[in-house]
Amino acid sequence: MTDAPDKTLTDPDPMPHQPHDDADLPVSPADAVAAPLFANLPSQARPFLSLARIDRPVGIWLLALPCWIGLAFMAIPLGLEWIDLWWAALFGIGAVAMRGAGCTWNDITDREIDAQVARTAARPIPSGQITLRNAYIFLGVQLFVGFLVWLCLPLDAKIVALLAVPLVAAYPYMKRITFWPQAWLGLTFNWGILVAAATVGELGFAVFVLFSSMALWTIAYDTIYALQDREDDALIGVKSTARLFGGRAVTGAFVFHLGATAQMSLAAHLMGAGRIGAMTGLLFLVHGIWQAARLKRSNEQDALAVFKSNVWAGVIILGGFVLAAIV
Repeated sequence: MTDAPDKTLTDPDPMPHQPHDDADLPVSPADAVAAPLFANLPSQARPFLSLARIDRPVGIWLLALPCWIGLAFMAIPLGLEWIDLWWAALFGIGAVAMRGAGCTWNDITDREIDAQVARTAARPIPSGQITLRNAYIFLGVQLFVGFLVWLCLPLDAKIVALLAVPLVAAYPYMKRITFWPQAWLGLTFNWGILVAAATVGELGFAVFVLFSSMALWTIAYDTIYALQDREDDALIGVKSTARLFGGRAVTGAFVFHLGATAQMSLAAHLMGAGRIGAMTGLLFLVHGIWQAARLKRSNEQDALAVFKSNVWAGVIILGGFVLAAIV
């Protein structure tokens, strides 16, 4: 899982891979937040952590939050239990491993496209910091960690989790064949809701309503993320909802946020969240209005900052559901 959409090379090793001195390493991307921490790490480790986007944790939060939201949602009728802390910890570890694996797979398949986009050309694979062979090895290590987490899940949750594998594998190719890769990402990034629900209960109608709402939310924030690459994407033929909506991209993103609010509020109502569920939906909507207003005011120049703020939008939902479960 990716930090939302990232941009592929047919040549298995397109660039010479020479050892890098610290001075040769590219500067941190604009959305990196752990630069001081990285500066103290061995230079050989930094490209791998960058490949897994550990320095850009927004994607980890956006992958973990649906899992935690699913746990809290299922607890609304009967309350939280101590075992939920164990599941939450497992899902957190799984989110780090699988988001890193997803980003690694995305960069392997997209290394040619990445090399043509200014924002992504300095990534470890297209810039030559990591060979294709080592990228595959690193991918295997991360998948093994995810496999260990999978082994700890109940049988029903194991089956549901396995159903996400085709979604993850196919995602990097969606931007080549459809203007709706954000919709595919919405299914992929929020599959944790179904896994969490299967872990502690059953997949009822309300769970699928919640899953649908979170998928709409992902389309909204990933459209905002894609605004950064719209011009480069048009030049190299990469598709996205940001390109599809054109000058109405901000409005389009807000419409999906509005749909997410409606469905999330309905799911909370079906689960018995009452007024707390309604207030959660209202706060989530207010956040969406603020996002659209800031993007309009900045002429879309604040797209990255607004995208990152969606972590707090997810926290609003999680906090509301946890409060509903406690009350």
